[in-house]
Amino acid sequence: MKFNIDKDLVFFDIESTGTNVLRDRIIQIALVKYEVGKEDTKELMLMINPGIPINPEAMEVHGITPAMLKNKPTFAQVANELLEFIGDADLSGYNSNRFDIPMLMEEFARVGEDFDISKRKTIDVQRIFYKMEPRTLSAAYRYYCNGATMENAHDAMADVKATIEVFKGQLEMYKDRDYIDHDNSIVEKPIQNDMKQLHEFTTDFSVVDATNRLKYNADSVIVFNFGKYIGQPVAEVLAKDQNYYNWIMNKEFSTQVKNTVKKIKSEYEREHPLD
Repeated sequence: MKFNIDKDLVFFDIESTGTNVLRDRIIQIALVKYEVGKEDTKELMLMINPGIPINPEAMEVHGITPAMLKNKPTFAQVANELLEFIGDADLSGYNSNRFDIPMLMEEFARVGEDFDISKRKTIDVQRIFYKMEPRTLSAAYRYYCNGATMENAHDAMADVKATIEVFKGQLEMYKDRDYIDHDNSIVEKPIQNDMKQLHEFTTDFSVVDATNRLKYNADSVIVFNFGKYIGQPVAEVLAKDQNYYNWIMNKEFSTQVKNTVKKIKSEYEREHPLD
């Protein structure tokens, strides 16, 4: 199947030292790039020395040991190669909206690169799967790929290639099926070979950041989704409580949260200058 794209599309998968997108580090990343107007894909797979210990539970899952990474480059040493490979492409993966993309953003932020996703479409294959047939990646592979057994699970390149095959299977299986949401509203044939449509179907637009610290309320105003100001507009809170802003900027919040809070505060101050 040929993807209907009007912009380059990169599928990618990450293996890491653990599951915390703020504290853990990437140790393996695999990417497959579909370019507009080209038949062949490009592939890139990198092993990365994280500079921190690997969680034993994570090691049991992916089988990557510190010895395997001892002489590998750091993220800082491969950042430019990754940026060049990805370019301005849209992004897709399995659970990528909540894990792979925010972790990649954090890694880039540590080396001084602002990996902006605001102008990229993001397509999370897991969200299609969970909405239509809640399962795991291995089960998804069996389900959408004619009962085939997935080999080398939790190897990054094997996972990203399996994700591509699952995605193709989803496009074929659901192309004529409507989706009924929790309110019994019907979305007519949402799974089409259209990246914009799939982005809109798989993205939760009430969520501002991947760590779910900020969200939009019913009036499309960004509010806090944690702490003592939960549910209150970020701009109004920061205007009256400078200490809360300072606390956020100095605590362990994601780059995405800090950048959003900083932008909101700056815009509010421009619109409400001090007399």
